[in-house]
Amino acid sequence: MTKGHQNLLLLSNSTAPGRAYLEHARDAILEALDGRRSIVFVPFALADHDGYTDTVRRAVKPLGITVTGAHEGTPRDLIAGAEAVFVGGGNTFRLVKAVHELDLIGVVRARVAEGMPYLGSSAGTNVATPSLRTTNDMPIVQPPSFETFNLVPFQINPHYLDPDPGSTHQGETREERLTQFLEENDVPVLGMREGTWLRVRGGSMRLDGVAAGARVFRRGSAPVEVPSGADVTWLAEKVGSFDVGR
Repeated sequence: MTKGHQNLLLLSNSTAPGRAYLEHARDAILEALDGRRSIVFVPFALADHDGYTDTVRRAVKPLGITVTGAHEGTPRDLIAGAEAVFVGGGNTFRLVKAVHELDLIGVVRARVAEGMPYLGSSAGTNVATPSLRTTNDMPIVQPPSFETFNLVPFQINPHYLDPDPGSTHQGETREERLTQFLEENDVPVLGMREGTWLRVRGGSMRLDGVAAGARVFRRGSAPVEVPSGADVTWLAEKVGSFDVGR
């Protein structure tokens, strides 16, 4: 991967409370597209590809952006010729299964290395990491591998929820689940709260958004708070050993 050419916008979520789809991130989307006015949308995390693509079309039409669904042609060819790609949220296991079956990993990596903007939300942000292992989703299908696009060298947990001391829920908190992940894998995890996003430009990484930042989890260390607006380029330098196989 040619890190100097990367242009990524990785959203924790696509809809903020009280706002329309993608409304909270419109300025960030325009900044990432940098004058480009068409995107190929990858809708494979949801079952209704047409309906999902239409939702994205309506959301970005006021910005003067046109949308082609990756399912509306040959996905590899559409991505190979795209000005920009947006990978939408939904079920990460379903998305990763489709990504492998359609042989999209190589073409996405190659285009991102050339400088094509990559926009992801939720599951689309999960697949920008080395593996789907820090998704919140139920494994409703079985992909051939947990390997994903590996555009950033650490893991991300979108929709991160802080422990609620008043909750009567007896299952693991998100923090406990990520701690369990780190017992088996030595790689940082960026837990992104709702309304936050990671902006990657070349070799720099910045946490931004309209909400209260994120938490970084590392093996053997207490979680670290990261406020919106913080430079998190250092995360890429804290990567340990990690097997992305199934």
